[in-house]
Amino acid sequence: MILDMRRQTLGLAVFGLTAILIAAGCGNDGSSGARVQVVATTTQLADIAANVAGDRAAVHGILTPTSDPHEYEPRPSDVEAVAQADLILKSGGDLDAWLDQIIESSGTDAPVVTMIDSMETTEIGEDPHWWQAPRNAVITTELVRDALVEADPDGDDGYRARASDYVATLEKLDREIAACIDRLAPEQRRLVTSHDALGYYADRYGLEVIGAVIPALTTQAQASAGETAELIDLIEQERVSAIIPEAGVSQSLEQAIADETGAEIGGELWADALGPEGSSGATYIEAMAANTREIVESLSGGAESCELHTAGP
Repeated sequence: MILDMRRQTLGLAVFGLTAILIAAGCGNDGSSGARVQVVATTTQLADIAANVAGDRAAVHGILTPTSDPHEYEPRPSDVEAVAQADLILKSGGDLDAWLDQIIESSGTDAPVVTMIDSMETTEIGEDPHWWQAPRNAVITTELVRDALVEADPDGDDGYRARASDYVATLEKLDREIAACIDRLAPEQRRLVTSHDALGYYADRYGLEVIGAVIPALTTQAQASAGETAELIDLIEQERVSAIIPEAGVSQSLEQAIADETGAEIGGELWADALGPEGSSGATYIEAMAANTREIVESLSGGAESCELHTAGP
């Protein structure tokens, strides 16, 4: 019922925004100076795309830093960007399912590339948080490269060169994260976070997700009293040393569980969105490096720390 109401509200909002744009006579005037106009849904996808696009293509990210994609409401600028786009990049899964209605209402015929369609999903189903494993970011980089070359063949050499450089950096990031996690003893590799957003990360680097404060792939779910009690029991049984919350999510329940179990509250993770400029998670690479530092320091009780150096291959 709540989901249906949200969809109806979104439909009305998109309809109203589209009407405004039509009345304003919006069109692609090329004012950005870039040859290709690209729209990307999530902050992570927009950042990856920008690294491949360079100055030749303009990337408009629909979601803003620290935003919750599950709570997205369309803005006039986003509807206009979709209407003008030469290429649309969708993250995929339930995370940005709202894009479909915007595309339909905008009347665009731009190609849409959905990243998760090329990913191997986790055991818990179609987990939309594919970016939590840099190897998936490599796949995404290659998908974006190919889509840009298709949209703008004259820019082929530049797109390929930038993609190659970025892939090398992502591969270095993957190696450095693995080396950092290897500093944790096997009994320390038990993870509890705010919601089920780190499945890909855990699978890649050998962590065990004991549970989540919100036991769902979306932050819009709510834990029942029984689920919270079960998580408390698990934390105590498995001797989990820290609960690691996520940026942009209320930590009141995390703190209550920590008080009950004696676990510490770790530093915040960048899960559903990147952070603002100047934060530790302003870019995809910075966010992954910051998350790894927080995980290693929190799960080791401060005994281990690591700095990742991902400026180049």
